[in-house]
Amino acid sequence: MELYSIKDLDLKNKKVFIRCDFNVPTDEYNNITDDRRIRSALATINYCLDQECAVILASHFGRPEGKFDEKYSLAPVQKRLFQLLKRDVVLASDVVGEDAMQKVSELKNGEVLLLENLRFEAGETKNNEELSKKLASMADIYINDAFGVSHRAHASVEGITHFFDNNSKAAGFLLQKEIQFFATLMKKPARPFVAIVGGSKVSGKLEALVNLLPRVDKILIGGGMAFTFLKKLGYNIGASLVEDDLLDEAGRIMDEAKRLGVKFYLPVDIIAAEKFDAEAVSKAVTSQEIPDGWMGLDIGPATVRLYREVLNNVQTVLWNGPMGVYEMERFARGSIKIAGYVADSYATTVVGGGDTADLVQRIGLDDEMTFISTGGGASLELLEGKTLPGVEPLVKVAAE
Repeated sequence: MELYSIKDLDLKNKKVFIRCDFNVPTDEYNNITDDRRIRSALATINYCLDQECAVILASHFGRPEGKFDEKYSLAPVQKRLFQLLKRDVVLASDVVGEDAMQKVSELKNGEVLLLENLRFEAGETKNNEELSKKLASMADIYINDAFGVSHRAHASVEGITHFFDNNSKAAGFLLQKEIQFFATLMKKPARPFVAIVGGSKVSGKLEALVNLLPRVDKILIGGGMAFTFLKKLGYNIGASLVEDDLLDEAGRIMDEAKRLGVKFYLPVDIIAAEKFDAEAVSKAVTSQEIPDGWMGLDIGPATVRLYREVLNNVQTVLWNGPMGVYEMERFARGSIKIAGYVADSYATTVVGGGDTADLVQRIGLDDEMTFISTGGGASLELLEGKTLPGVEPLVKVAAE
């Protein structure tokens, strides 16, 4: 899949609209706690500024439900951009209102304007045509560098592309990198190729699992989703999270893995607790002996050792989803141990965004991974074999 590239465009003396993903975590004082998504956009922003053009940046932040809410303002992002770009970044007080339009009209080459939170406009998530048209009217060129939301058909992601021809829209460097990396991963991985799949539910990863099976050599299952598979095997899983309506699907996935010769690993022991609570009494039990009323909240020490052995000889690792409730320190050990083994391996290691990216960043192993995606949902849809709505309009036509 080849995308229209930012390098193919003539940007000089143009106004360039860059859709970024600045949806970064903040603390209770509105301080940004992880600016990785902002830093990831710098290559595209600086490239545009070097081409002597004016830059309009746009992003969503949180879920303000279509109206202005001070706690979802992009003011903290503006401050961080100023520090990183080392130049003034003007923040409009609205998205397509009077202030934004006036600031756009006055914007000169080399200047940077940041629009307020796109989701202050109700039409953003509804892919409203009128909003798309207003956003498009601001600029001569449209650049999508927001991989993290490219699986959403939103006004600033998909709708806006209809108002630019193929000579005035392109993918930014981050978006290109993400798409190319996952394409290579799925088509030409170095083998053995192992997928570590965790998280709470099978339903969220079902299509990805089905699509991964013919491509990988081994699959390691962890997190809450493991209990649907364990119950299908006839194990007593106590009060652990389970999706009873997907038991047959779980069985089909295990049967298909066997048919394809894919090694399919499930936890052999579990850290179980009396209740979903950081202070609850907990203990390690085998997967077949979870007490009635208890719930599994992490993989156990024997599973950690087993998974370490499985990871010993692999050349490519794809990890999407933690092994347990990593937000609670007592139930994060399995995920942390696996992260350490993945980081220490000589394999190409790919972290599929979302909670897994948050985990490795929290424990300081982000620099040890080959590639960390900036989009959990978007990377998952790529693993499912889908073309993202925000990417499809930027794909070069084969005849060109």
